[in-house]
Order: sequence, then structure tokens, then C-alpha cells
Amino acid sequence: MHHLDVVAPSVAESCGLTEADQCEACLMRWLERRDGAQAGPVVSAGDSGILSIPVTGRLTDHLRRVIRRRLRAHDLTVSLARNANDLEVRFTPGQCTLHVIAEALAGIPVQLDLAAAQVAYVQEPPAATEDGPASHRFRDLLAVGVGFVRAHRALGLVVLGGLFLLVGFILQQASLPPAAWLPLLAISAVLCSLKTFPDAIRELLGFSLNVDVLMFVAAIGAAVLGAFAEATFLLFLFGLGDAGEELALNRARSAVDSLSTLAPDTAEIIAADGTTTIVPVEDVAVGAAIEVRPFDRVPLDGVVAHGTSAIDQSAVTGESIPVDKEPGDPVFAGTINGERELVVEVTRTAGESTLAKVMRLVEEAQSAQSSTQRFTERVEKWYVPIVLVAATLLIVSPPVVGGADWGTWFYRGMAFLVAASPCALAIGTPAATLCGLARSARLGVLIKAGLYLELLGKLRSIVFDKTGTLTEGRPVVSDVRTIEGIGEDELLTLAAAVESKVNHPLADAIVSAARERNIEIPDAGDVRQIAGLGAEGQIDGVPVVIGRVTEAHDALGDLLDTLADAGCTTVVVSRSGQAIGAIGLIDQPRPEAAAAIERLRGLGIQGVSMFTGDHRRAAEPIARRLGVDHVEADLLPEDKLTLVEQVARDAGPVAMVGDGVNDAPALARADVGIAMGAAGTDAALETADVVLMGSQLETLADAIELSRSSRHLIIQNLILALGVIGIVAPLAAVGLAHLGVAVFLHEGSTVVVVLNSLRLLKWKPRGPSR
Repeated sequence: MHHLDVVAPSVAESCGLTEADQCEACLMRWLERRDGAQAGPVVSAGDSGILSIPVTGRLTDHLRRVIRRRLRAHDLTVSLARNANDLEVRFTPGQCTLHVIAEALAGIPVQLDLAAAQVAYVQEPPAATEDGPASHRFRDLLAVGVGFVRAHRALGLVVLGGLFLLVGFILQQASLPPAAWLPLLAISAVLCSLKTFPDAIRELLGFSLNVDVLMFVAAIGAAVLGAFAEATFLLFLFGLGDAGEELALNRARSAVDSLSTLAPDTAEIIAADGTTTIVPVEDVAVGAAIEVRPFDRVPLDGVVAHGTSAIDQSAVTGESIPVDKEPGDPVFAGTINGERELVVEVTRTAGESTLAKVMRLVEEAQSAQSSTQRFTERVEKWYVPIVLVAATLLIVSPPVVGGADWGTWFYRGMAFLVAASPCALAIGTPAATLCGLARSARLGVLIKAGLYLELLGKLRSIVFDKTGTLTEGRPVVSDVRTIEGIGEDELLTLAAAVESKVNHPLADAIVSAARERNIEIPDAGDVRQIAGLGAEGQIDGVPVVIGRVTEAHDALGDLLDTLADAGCTTVVVSRSGQAIGAIGLIDQPRPEAAAAIERLRGLGIQGVSMFTGDHRRAAEPIARRLGVDHVEADLLPEDKLTLVEQVARDAGPVAMVGDGVNDAPALARADVGIAMGAAGTDAALETADVVLMGSQLETLADAIELSRSSRHLIIQNLILALGVIGIVAPLAAVGLAHLGVAVFLHEGSTVVVVLNSLRLLKWKPRGPSR
């Protein structure tokens, strides 16, 4: 049996069981008897019980949702108010409700105070005797229908119109007079056209033509022929396709818009006296201290001021593993705190948070079109008039030239008009593009336009910056070499004593290495930093210098060569003017970098290069470890720009991956500029075409893979749309495809391409890491 974490009363005397305080059923009986003795309720067959249990512990919004979901799965009605700590569960008297609660809520980090729990009973209102099960089912269905129409007005009205169409068609087939079924068809036509008819009128008033106009011309033509049911069926399917398209696109947008709901609406501000106040996030100023409790979402961007915890950043950066945070580390709005409490200093207001910027950029991306989408829209502009002219010629030419029957060719012309309309062609590309952009944002990859989503799949070469992109971006001590008679710890002690008073990344790395070895760092005096050379100071009156390698250090010979060949940045430690050893520091490759490059090769990327401003002896060992094809070192920003242009000329579409600031010229010149690890970095969000919000290089391969899946779906949609037009339109022109068949196949293809595009919202990378 699963047991709740409870504050249990002693009930042994109440029920006589030896292990009563371990039995939820006994506790339930004890509560009912205790409250019955106090209030004396008489439980009748129509009563329901309400069990109210005080909850201790931090009830976050997430935990509230989990509790409600788990208990409702057991058919229990649950009330758990946002600002209260009482769990109320409605139950049927005689059931072992506590046992069910124990099973359902096992593992949730809250405590239920059963000693203070209360049981009450309420009389349920009697059901009306005239209402049987059928009437209940009818009311339920009616309520569901009304709710659906309210939630999806356009689709609901079309479905309602379809019901009128069905009834009218049945009455028509029963040979009833037109007065019995024609009004039903008319109502259906109006309901199915409430959205599309105004669009068609606006197009005509603007002296332009589109698919809506074609459909209404065809419907009017069918009605003129007396094919009222077919005309209404055309409007129904066209309205259904249009409403379904709107529903699908809204679903794609909501996949991104849901990001905006991740950040809480309120924040808990800590005042100077230690008291806390809950206020709307819009009222929190930069610099304020806010409390983020365990398992709560972070309300605003900031840096950790106090505490350590693991943060789930997947909603913003796409990183699947929680990231450990300590004082000084950044946190982002919408991410989920782990098991420990944090105090965060706010660095951005609600409207300027990383999450808010991502939302704005995604909205802009949805309005930017890919080249394929622009092409299909250009085609539609001249294609629609051509179809109208062709349909007119098909109707007029045979009767005028050959004396054929006007009614026959008018009917064929209407069928041709329906079959040749480019509905599926027009929606196939934007639907797939929008779904691809939405899915990439959920993966932690911000793609700023459909154009770049398309270009990612065409890449043949990728150029990486080294520092902070392929490497961690911070040096660490990798090797300590000394002359005979000097120990490694002694050398580190001298170096750390001087470097502890110097502000430089290499100095920080040396001090960290000494502390990791539990070395006691002595106090150094007269420390001064020499720009470009190093630092010097006095330790117990002895001068110590830590500096870069110069010709004066040739006596160290092979020791320095060994460090240089390993790709280390080397600093020499001298005491009393004599070099006594050297420390090698290296910017370690990211743990996933080699696997990410290997996966890129598996995706068909033919060239992987590394461009860096570091010297070649430091860059080449990193490149060999990661499997990079080509290295260019000692580069200025303008040199990177020139080389990226050369790669583009020689190898085709190229992407540049950098930090979005120092590499800005090269990022701008590349076919696709990609900023790495850019969450919270304004410059990267603004300059790059594609932004990898987290620090995982694997997401670049995910983005390329998603791009290719999007392209494949777009091609499938175009083939399906053009296939239906190419096959059904000629058959309709020669009378082999009736109007009803043309309507069904044409509008059916529109629904299929939309559903096909929606598959991207569930797309998952095939990479080994996910």
C-alpha cells in the first residue's frame, strides 16, 4: 500500500486495530465518527461527503495541477483554491477515499494534516423525475456542441451547416417538394459561407481575384443549373476546408504562443526587512530581489543572488537536462526551479525578458515568407485569372463552335473550375512553414524567417568560431611543468598567490586549480598587473613573476614545446628572476562538440571549418580532437568575413556559427548566421538569422533535420495539390468527373495538406541525444 505523508491522529482506541495509524481506511472511519459525534449528521442515500484536509508544505501552481489531475483521474471532485491550503474532495459516503488519495498522491512533496481534517455532508438536489437517461445524454451532447461552437466559431457554424445540408439532402432524395428541403439547403449555404463570402466580396471590390471568388462562381453556376445540393455541398466543403485551415494554423501559432503562459503573472518580492509581497510581474523593477520557491517557475530574467538549485531551462533553451545554478548565474523567465529555494536579482522587466523577445521574434518570423511560399503566391496571382478564362472558354467554345448543349458544358465548366482551384497549393507551403517555425521554437532554436528554415536544409558547409562555440569559453589549467627540484604544488602556490589579486581569466583559472588541490594560498604583496605581459608581486620578500612566454625563457626548452603542441596557452612562473616552471591552460572543447560534428556529417554537411583569432598551435589540437576539416587561425573579424565569402563561392550555401557579437560581420555575410548559446544575449538575438538559445550544439543538427523534414512536407503538399489539379481538372473538362467528385477531391486535398503539415508539431529529432 502507498502511504501519504501525513500528520496522523492516534486512532487505536477509536477502532481497536493494532496498526490503525497506518491504515487509511481506519483513519477515514475515525474522521467520520468524530465529525458525526460533533455535528450529528444523518447520512442519507442522497448525501455526498466533503473531506477537507489542511495541506502543509509549498503548494506551487504546478503541484496544484498535478494533484487535481491525479484525483480527477479517480473520479473525485477536487477543490484546491490558489490562495488556500485546504484540499477538498467530494466523495460518496462509505468509500475509502483516503486510500484512493494515498494511491493517487504518492510521491508528491506535501503533507496532509489528517488530525485537523474535517468531514461534512451535503444533500444533493434531487433529479427531475421526468428526465431519463436519454434526456441527460441529449443535454450533455447539446452542452458539448455549444461549447465547441463557442471555442471554434467558424468550424462550428460550418458543421451546423453540414447538418442542415444532410437533412435537406435526405428530404430531397425522398422526393418531397422543394419547399420542404430548399430552405434547409439555403440555411446551410449561408452558415457555411459566413467567413468565406465576405472575403470574396472584399477581393472583388479590390478588383482582384482569389480562390474564394472561384468557389462562389462555381457554386452560383451549379445553382443556376438546378444542382442545389451540389452547390451547397461545394460551399460546405470549401467552408470546412477554410475553417479547418484556420484551426490548424491557430494550433501551430498556439504552440508558440503557449510560451507566453510559461512565466507566472506574479512575483514574490523580498523587502529590505525580509518580508515578502506578491505583486504582478509588470510592477517589478530591475534590481528587485525576488524569491523563487522549489518547483516554481521563474517569473523574470535575473541572476542568482543567494542559493543553489538545478533549473529546468528546456522551455527557453531546449536543454533537456536541468542546469545547476549558483550565485552570479543567469536565470530566465518561464524556467522551472528545482528542489531548492533561490533569491534572484531581477535584470530585465517583464516586457524585456528573453521569453518576451523570443515571442516577438517568432511573430515576426511567421510573417516572413520563404522563397517557396513567395513563389506559390506569385503563381496564385496569375493562375486564378487563367482558370477563370479557361473555364469560360470551356463553357462557351463547344456550344458556339460545334452547337453542343449549353447546359452540359456549363456543368463541365463548373466542375473544371472547382478542380482547378489552387486551394491546397496556396495553403500547403505556409502551413508547413508555420508549423516548422513553431516546432523549432519549442526545441530551443529560434528561426527568424521561413527563408532561413528553408536554407538550413540546403547547407553544405558550416564554419564554427572556436572560443565559446566549440569550446567552453573559459580556460582551465591542464598541465603544470616544473624544473628539477620544484614541486607542482609549490609552483601553483606561488602563481596563485600573485594571480589571486589580478583580474584576468587566466588568473582565475590558476587560482581555481590551486583551490581544487586544497592548496593554502599565501598573501602576496606589491602585486601589479602588466598589460600584455602578466603580473608580478612579492611573496615573503621574494619577487615572483607570472607572464607569457618570451625568448628569455628558452632555457625551459622542451617543456614549453610540449605544452604548445598540446594546444595550451602557456604562462611561465619565475622566482627571483629565474624561470622555475610553466602552467598550461586550455579552453576545453564542449563535451558534446565531437558528437555534434559527427552528426552534422551524417546529415550530409560536406565541410566543417573552424575560424579563430587564437594562434594556430592552440587551435589545431582542438580541431583534431573534434574532427574539424579545416582550421584558420590568427584571424581578425574582417578576415573571417573574407574567408566565409570564399567558402560560399567554393562550396555553396554556408552557415557561420558564432557568438553574435565578435563574429557579427561573418554572421551577416553567411547564408545563415547562427548565434550559439544566445539566451538572454540581446546582440545575438538581433544579429543572427538562427539563434540556438541553449549551449547544446546538438540543437544545430536538430534544426537542420527539422528544416529538411519541413522541405519534404512542403514538396509532398505541392505534389498532392498539383496532382489533384492535373488529374481531376482534365477529367472534369471532358465530363468524366462530376461536380460532386471534383468538389470532394479538391477540398479533400486541402484538408490533407493541412493535416500533413500539422505532423511537424509532433516532429522529433532522430539524433542519439534526444
